[in-house]
Amino acid sequence: MAATGGLMFGYDVGVSGGVTAMPPFLKKFFPTVYRKSVLEKGLDSNYCKYDNQGLQLFTSSLYLAGLTSTFFASYTTRKLGRRLTMLIAGIFFIGGVVFNTAAQDLAMLIVGRILLGCGVGFANQAVPVFLSEIAPSRIRGALNILFQLNVTIGILFANLVNYGTNKIKGGWGWRLSLGLAGIPALLLTVGALLVVDTPNSLIERGRLEEGKAVLKKIRGTDNVEPEFLELVEASRVAQEVKHPFRNLLKRRNRPQIIISIALQIFQQFTGINAIMFYAPVLFNTLGFKSDASLYSAVITGAVNVLSTIVSIYSVDKVGRRMLLLEAGVQMFLSQVVIAILLGIKVTDHSNDLSKGYAILVVVMVCTFVSSFAWSWGPLGWLIPSETFPLETRSAGQSVTVCVNLLFTFVIAQAFLSMLCHFKFGIFLFFSGWVLIMSIFVLFLLPETKNIPIEEMTERVWKQHWFWKRFIDDEYAADEKVANVSNGYDPASRL
Repeated sequence: MAATGGLMFGYDVGVSGGVTAMPPFLKKFFPTVYRKSVLEKGLDSNYCKYDNQGLQLFTSSLYLAGLTSTFFASYTTRKLGRRLTMLIAGIFFIGGVVFNTAAQDLAMLIVGRILLGCGVGFANQAVPVFLSEIAPSRIRGALNILFQLNVTIGILFANLVNYGTNKIKGGWGWRLSLGLAGIPALLLTVGALLVVDTPNSLIERGRLEEGKAVLKKIRGTDNVEPEFLELVEASRVAQEVKHPFRNLLKRRNRPQIIISIALQIFQQFTGINAIMFYAPVLFNTLGFKSDASLYSAVITGAVNVLSTIVSIYSVDKVGRRMLLLEAGVQMFLSQVVIAILLGIKVTDHSNDLSKGYAILVVVMVCTFVSSFAWSWGPLGWLIPSETFPLETRSAGQSVTVCVNLLFTFVIAQAFLSMLCHFKFGIFLFFSGWVLIMSIFVLFLLPETKNIPIEEMTERVWKQHWFWKRFIDDEYAADEKVANVSNGYDPASRL
């Protein structure tokens, strides 16, 4: 139930790309783009048809709102619990859907997107933490990827819906596309009413007995004492921390925060969102016709879902690092091939990607998407949510979501303009980043599979060749100042 938050996020990502490729929608809200892309064919360079800041704002206002609301969500996740936060997200979603479906002018449209964005902020904050806490550690990776799986199902569903609504005569198809987002919104709201809060969250808010009862229920056994005591202890430590955000900056939390931020930035710089958001627009640019382009977007969406399922099975067996490194190679190669093909075949004004080439581009995009979907996609969310200790978990998750949405916003806002200026070079730009991130993983990312969250520090960070220096110094210093209990730690200035 919890993971339906992902469904909503995915649907929003997928639907905005398809809707912005529909002529009636453009005609009503973005007349200039409509003129460029539909009426004055051939005047503008192929790569620049959709280069318009207002159109990009429609897509990315969602992320800005999500970014801002994450900080409020961090507070509610801690004080009101994971479950209520998911409920709030559901309510925001329903509001946003209503505004979007009924939109009469650009302002209403943007208000709707902003409400959806708040929902995304709250859902992306609560859901991964909820899933990580409720899961037994041997299948934590798999359960957490349910969130990402739902994101991909949402995108696929949105592409199928757009494919259908594009055919509606009378030009109100886009309203249906935006309105169907109500289904996942209702699912999330109802889901949040039905699930129990996580034991971690109940204990953190001092409701120990309830926490114990829930723990028995989700573990399916009465023998939960050891785990229960571990949670109570972790929660006691967490209570002593007065300022979780300030605490994140402490030296011993440096490894987690650096890795979390790096993973989010890298996840966006694989170029995945650029391809996902604008798949229909991208294929239009390459000279597929409108139907054909939505069709190929559906294919990429399906590949995305299937590959995410692959990662559910392999993440707790093969481990996190292997998946990331293998995918790096695959993504690098497919992007270089796409760039070369486009460089030879799609000039500013020629539209003829011959059948064979067109199929080859779609195959390459699929190769890229599949490798992303079993690596950076799910792991970018999984690894941060499982590495932070309880006392900084909700603050850490906030920073994670925030950085992710910030860079999603940057890419969403810039991509169509970049496509216009870099032309096919944009794929080379992203492949360069893929190279950088693979090197980062190789040297700096420790393996976290099958390790209980409470034991991360001992078993992961203290063993790592580079990060252990951050941990050891700090604990030595902490011993000396153990008597300074007011949360001010002179050692943190070192």
